[in-house]
Amino acid sequence: MKLDVITLAGANAGEIELSDAIFGIDEIRRDILARCVNWQLAKRRAGTHKVQTRNENSRTGKKMYKQKGTGGARHGSRRAPQFVGGSRAFGPIVRDHGFDLPKKVRALALRHALSSKAKAGSLVVLSDVAFESAKTGELRAQFAKLGLKNALFIAGPEVDNGFKLAARNIPHVDVLPNAGLNVYDVLRRDTLVLTKAAIEAIEARFSEKDAA
Repeated sequence: MKLDVITLAGANAGEIELSDAIFGIDEIRRDILARCVNWQLAKRRAGTHKVQTRNENSRTGKKMYKQKGTGGARHGSRRAPQFVGGSRAFGPIVRDHGFDLPKKVRALALRHALSSKAKAGSLVVLSDVAFESAKTGELRAQFAKLGLKNALFIAGPEVDNGFKLAARNIPHVDVLPNAGLNVYDVLRRDTLVLTKAAIEAIEARFSEKDAA
């Protein structure tokens, strides 16, 4: 498939041929995308939530009353969960929420995420993102001309410093290098903006995997 290439100022900069195996998948597998997003979000969880267990509670360990003959239920400690000030039953503990997801599934999910943007007409190709002035107001005006309000920019091997400084205070705009491309960030933004260098790197990355 072919897409028009534009400059950051909105001028035409030719065309680019995109790989159908990466950007031209017709049937988008939402289940694959969901698996990858859940995998990413699970890895991000700190897992540091914790409650006090019975052996950590500072309440007295003395037996409340004698075992038998009271006419009431038999209890051995006020640290039990059913009493006010007692410990919580089956509360969260420190743990790792991450789980494994095969590399081939992750690669397939990224292809489907990229194809979903191309299929929806939400893929924009820029010649580059060089921006010397590093002024947020000027870059915001350029985005307004291009109709970009909620976008992810994949800028190439490295992000231009002026563009990074100007874009970091614009809400709903994310800027990442090629190495940061991921399914969750692609899907959470309305528009995906790729530079020509980013497209070359993506296609080279998948061609190496196919060859392997």
